[in-house]
Amino acid sequence: MKRNSMAIRTVTAAAGALAVALSAGACGGGPAGGRRAQYAIGFQGPLSGADQRFGLDTANGARAAVERANSSGRLPFTLRLVTADDSGDARQAPGAARRLIDDPDVIAVVGPLSSDTAGASEPLYSQAGLLSVSPTATDPRLTGLGFVSFYRVAASDTAQATAAADYAAKALRSRRVFSLDDGSVYGTALSGAFEKELRARGAAVTHDAVESTGSYTAEAAKIISGKPDTVFYAGHPQEFASLAGALRAGGFTGAVMSGDGPADDRFAAAAGAEGAEGAYLIGPCGGPPGDPRAAGFVADYGRVTGGAEPGSCSGEAYDATTAVVEALRALGPRAGREAVTQTFASVDIQGVTRRVAFAPSGDAADTTVYVYQVRGGRRHLLGTTAALTGP
Repeated sequence: MKRNSMAIRTVTAAAGALAVALSAGACGGGPAGGRRAQYAIGFQGPLSGADQRFGLDTANGARAAVERANSSGRLPFTLRLVTADDSGDARQAPGAARRLIDDPDVIAVVGPLSSDTAGASEPLYSQAGLLSVSPTATDPRLTGLGFVSFYRVAASDTAQATAAADYAAKALRSRRVFSLDDGSVYGTALSGAFEKELRARGAAVTHDAVESTGSYTAEAAKIISGKPDTVFYAGHPQEFASLAGALRAGGFTGAVMSGDGPADDRFAAAAGAEGAEGAYLIGPCGGPPGDPRAAGFVADYGRVTGGAEPGSCSGEAYDATTAVVEALRALGPRAGREAVTQTFASVDIQGVTRRVAFAPSGDAADTTVYVYQVRGGRRHLLGTTAALTGP
């Protein structure tokens, strides 16, 4: 089978493995009894558990794309969204993937969302020849493991680390950096790549790893004693919130920044206005609510959520789903899984967050990375790292 290069994460707004029918009609790859053909797009993500908010925000992005496609009048078929909840847990991910694989109506999947759940699910999707497009799984190793139907929309951790190091060195003029991670596979990979890039730019870097703990007071005191001008954290929102609060309480006045794990509004909410103020959040998910070019997407999202604003990676899920729809449109009303997987490799569209196209590996061709800063308890998009650091 020809390798397909994009990882789509299909998401829905409801928790659990709820199948959301967005339009009526017969399922499957072709018309049944003269009825209009209908395809089911699967979504795998955390619709329960600690990452439920993230999963639902992303699901709504996929749902908005399906609604838009159905109302466009451009398609000789209709679409519906089918979901599988993996709770963000790699142990539950294979079961969620199997539920979508075993549904004969599911012709492509948007998801999984995290690198851990993708790593646990992709062997199954690859074996089944079912296209899986992740909006957010960033572990660089995922596209080198031989999966034949995996693609990702967001830039990998390697690209993210390079961009974050550029921003720290050029925009923040960081010279003494304390880099901390949570000891996870994600955290150590990102901090290691960031530190390597930063040292190449002439900065002095101190590294430490601290697993999740109730208090970061002692760690903050250790960091402050080393007199860094910048602290970088690779891990998850709640831990970064505790660390940032402890640093500010201890009198640290330098720059505090993180990778993409905490790069959404959960960090600011957990840290509180004082602890989060001024923090820089760097990651591959764009900010459509602040981009006038994405007004159509924001309106689409509001229609399926009762007026809510998109979450941190809702735009990537919208783009991933739209790319799947483009592959289906090219094939017409009698597409099958293998044909969709093969056709997807050549998808090239302008999305709301970036150009959506893929390298032969399945990595995103557009490796844009964004910078946010927390002010007044909310994330504010400063721009892309490329625009903020110059040539």
